[in-house]
Amino acid sequence: MLLLPPWCRSTGFLQGGYPEVDSAENLGEVLRGDRIENSPYEFKMRVPRMCNIVCRIIPNERTSREFKQKIDDEYQVNMILDNLPLVVPITKSEQEQDSHVQYHHGYFVGHKVWYAGMKEDRYLINNHLTFTVKFHKDPEFEYARIVGFEVKPFSVKHQYDGEWSDDTRLTTCDPHAKKLVAGVDPPQEIEDKKEIIFTYDVEFQESDVKWASRWDTYLLMPDDQIHWFSIVNSLMIVLFLSGMVAMIMLRTLYRDISNYNKQEEESKFEQETGWKLLHGDVFRPPVNSDLLCVYVGSGVQFSGMILAAMIFALLGFLSPSNRGGLMTALLLLWVLMAVFGGYATTRLYKSFKKSNWKTITLKTGVMFPGVIFVMFFILNALIWGEKSSGAVPFSTMFALVFLWFCISVPLVFAGGYIGFRKPAIENPVKTNKIPRQIPEQPWYTRSTFSILIGGVLPFGAVFIELFFILTSICCVVKIMNGGGGRI
Repeated sequence: MLLLPPWCRSTGFLQGGYPEVDSAENLGEVLRGDRIENSPYEFKMRVPRMCNIVCRIIPNERTSREFKQKIDDEYQVNMILDNLPLVVPITKSEQEQDSHVQYHHGYFVGHKVWYAGMKEDRYLINNHLTFTVKFHKDPEFEYARIVGFEVKPFSVKHQYDGEWSDDTRLTTCDPHAKKLVAGVDPPQEIEDKKEIIFTYDVEFQESDVKWASRWDTYLLMPDDQIHWFSIVNSLMIVLFLSGMVAMIMLRTLYRDISNYNKQEEESKFEQETGWKLLHGDVFRPPVNSDLLCVYVGSGVQFSGMILAAMIFALLGFLSPSNRGGLMTALLLLWVLMAVFGGYATTRLYKSFKKSNWKTITLKTGVMFPGVIFVMFFILNALIWGEKSSGAVPFSTMFALVFLWFCISVPLVFAGGYIGFRKPAIENPVKTNKIPRQIPEQPWYTRSTFSILIGGVLPFGAVFIELFFILTSICCVVKIMNGGGGRI
C-alpha cells in the first residue's frame, strides 16, 4: 500500500513481528516522483474490520498550519492495494438517463466550510476512511483475487469515555452494530492542541469483474462528453487553411502555365518565368546547415521512439499495472533509436558536400539531450531545495548520464558512421553556383507579419480546446469541492 501523509506512519513491522519491505521503484517511477511507502492500514483478505484506530495526534500550531495549507492546495492522499490505485466513487446525478459511477483517484486531505456569521473558514480533515475491497472468486477454486479498491472519506470528531489508552473504545462508532455515526457527530475541525483520531473501516464485496479486466474501470474517461464544438472548429480551421493554400497554388500555377503556353506560341525561345526560376536554388544548402542536420537527426530519433512505443502499447507490453513502465520504455527507446538519428544526420550532412561527420554526429548526440538535461537538472535542484519527495536522487541522475554518454552517444556515432559510408543523396535538379537575387517583397510577405498571421489560427484552435478542458475541470471541481493535488 502507498500512503504519504506525515501524520500517521507505519511501525515498520507486520503482524507477527515480520519487518515490512518497501517496494523498489523502477526508473520511470523515480523520474515521475512516485515514492512507495508502507502505510499503517492493515488488511486481511475477506476479513472485515470496523473502526480500527490508526493513530491519535495532537497538532501544534505548526502542524495545524501545515494541515490547512494542504487543504488550501487541494492535496490528495494516494494509496495502492495489490497494485490497484485507490479511487473514490462518484455517482452521477440521478436525473441523467445514463447515470453511472465514475472514479476519482485518491481522496482529499480535507475541505473548507463556511457558515453565516463566521469570520473565517473552518478546516475539516478527513480522518475516517471506509475502504471497500472488491474481489472476484474463481468458480473452480476457493481462491479470490482483488479487482477493486474504493474509499469513502469522512470527517468525524471521535469521542471516547475516560482517559486515552491503547484499549480505548470509541463511542462514535460501534463495531458490533457495524455503523459509523458520521452524519450525527460533528466533523473534525483542525485546531491547535485539539486531538485528532484517525480511524478506518474495511469491507469486502464480491464482484463479477474478472481479474484480467480489473483495469477497465480505471481506464474509462472521467468525462464522456465529446467536445463536438472543438472538433468542428479544428476541422473547419484545417479545411480553411488547406483550401486557402490550394487556391493560391492553383492560381499561381495556372498563371505560370498560361505564360509558358503563350511564349511557346509567340516565340521559339522559351524564357524561364515563375516557378522555373526557383529550380536552381531550391536545394541550395541553408545558412545553418549543421543545425538543420542536428534537428533532422533528433527528429528521426524522437519519431522512432514514439512509433516503437505505440507498437509496444498496441501489442500489450505497456500495461497500466506496471507503474512507471511507459516512462522507462520511452527513455530506453530514445537511447536505442540514437543509431537512426545518427544515420539520418550524416546522410543529410553528406548531401551538403561536407565531410566532417564526427563533429556533426557529436552535436546530434549532445545538443538536444543536453538542453533537456540542463533544464531537468535546474528544475530538480529547485524541488530538491524544497525537500520534495518528487526530487530525483543523484544516483538516478548518474544513471541517466550513464545511459546518455555510454549508450546513446556511441549508438549515434555507429549510425553516423554507417550513414556517412552510404552514397550522398542526389538532388533531382542541379543547383546554381551563384544564388539568385531575391527581389523586394511586399510588407505583408515579411517574416514578422507572416508569423503573426500564421499563428493566429492554430492558437485559436488550441485556445478553444483548452478553454473547454478547463471549463470541464472547473465543473468537476465544484462538484467535488476541490481540484487535484497530490501528496
